[in-house]
Amino acid sequence: MYDRLKNLLSPLFIVCLVLLIVNDFFLKAAFHNTLTGKLSDICGLFVFPIFWSVVFPKQKLSVFILTGVMFVFWKSEYASGLIEVLNMFNIQRTIDPTDMIALPVLLLAWFHINNRPQVLPGNSVLARLASLFIGVVTIFSFCATSQQRYVQSFDQPQYVLLQSSVIPNANLYDEFDFYKVGSLLVVKVNQVYILKPIRDDDYNKNRSIKELDQDVLERIADGVSLIPRGKITALSISTPQGTDSLRFNGGRLDGRFSRTKGGKRIIEGFYKMGQEDATWIINDSNSTNVIVQTFVNGERTSTKQFAQHKLISARKINTRADTIRNKYIQIGILVLIMVGIILLLVKNYRRNFPQQLNLKRVWKWLLCFISPIFVWLLHTGIRVLLMDFNQDIFETVATIVFIFMATCPLMCIVVFWIRLRKEMDIFLYCLLFGVLCSIWTTCGTLIELHN
Repeated sequence: MYDRLKNLLSPLFIVCLVLLIVNDFFLKAAFHNTLTGKLSDICGLFVFPIFWSVVFPKQKLSVFILTGVMFVFWKSEYASGLIEVLNMFNIQRTIDPTDMIALPVLLLAWFHINNRPQVLPGNSVLARLASLFIGVVTIFSFCATSQQRYVQSFDQPQYVLLQSSVIPNANLYDEFDFYKVGSLLVVKVNQVYILKPIRDDDYNKNRSIKELDQDVLERIADGVSLIPRGKITALSISTPQGTDSLRFNGGRLDGRFSRTKGGKRIIEGFYKMGQEDATWIINDSNSTNVIVQTFVNGERTSTKQFAQHKLISARKINTRADTIRNKYIQIGILVLIMVGIILLLVKNYRRNFPQQLNLKRVWKWLLCFISPIFVWLLHTGIRVLLMDFNQDIFETVATIVFIFMATCPLMCIVVFWIRLRKEMDIFLYCLLFGVLCSIWTTCGTLIELHN
């Protein structure tokens, strides 16, 4: 197997693999534009056929032909039926004919596989470990390249109003409830599917429902049409949760909202073009408990809970602007910690020079390969302390891979060139790299928050 996998040790293959993972986990989330979409297609069409041609060298031509055919099929509307079958895996795909401009990359990959320079000597132990590592990372990149869908639910009721002559089949839309009022169709939106948000907050929720009436129209498609903005419609509907009094501006909730049940007002508040506004009062139907929520520009700023007209709890909630400010403060603190660690390392170096920590060569190499694990643990601990750890399994594995690829060469420089002076230096260097990784990821989070 090594004789096959060693062919993955070419600079161009490694660069495309790294770009593919970086793009899928960081660039798409940060920028999410045409360039990031095309970059995934280009790198994927280079990495995918080369990897499987290495695994199945006798079927190389078949692998390349099948890759091209499946790419065209996947990017066409004919794959929609297959996507519906695979919907249990929350797979997403965008139909874009311009993606076909990436197909010539298959020719580049075909010519490249016949002339593959290797990064490391073919028979070294390091080359064997590197080829196996790159093979595992490549498989991971194939599994993780499709971003998972997440469910955006709503604390307050969300409705849209459409023009329709028929009631859609409710069994086909588990995220909607339909109510027919004359020629109008009131659609209660229980949830929407989105890409994983950088923060599950009201700001992100407001972005996901910005064009909610248009999104619902496209989802239902047949027999419905939009109501022009500026047309005011007031109506009431009976739901299992109570009677909702609604006011629409065009197809979006705008104005006073209330819900009553058993003669008692359960919810009262205001909408501004689909976003919660001002003060919302939520009464417990079985007691005298009341929750008062305050909204500014669609974002909750405070929540107060009353029992028998007495305040029993109050909580301030960070808006997106507050979160961005806190991230700047966290980066400043991490930079100060980094500077402090560097000063300690310089102090140890000067105090103990020319004395150095004596380690056998095999232990030095082992330290270089094991230290990224401790760097990742320290990085994870820092993210948890900053309350900034919300990674799924794919993101966790990707973080481990990046930390290994970044810190292993750096630790080799430290061990073989700078030279360790004391046992404490091992911990300090791991902590330094962990802090650097945390600064990097926090800056990435900050960029995504701004976008």
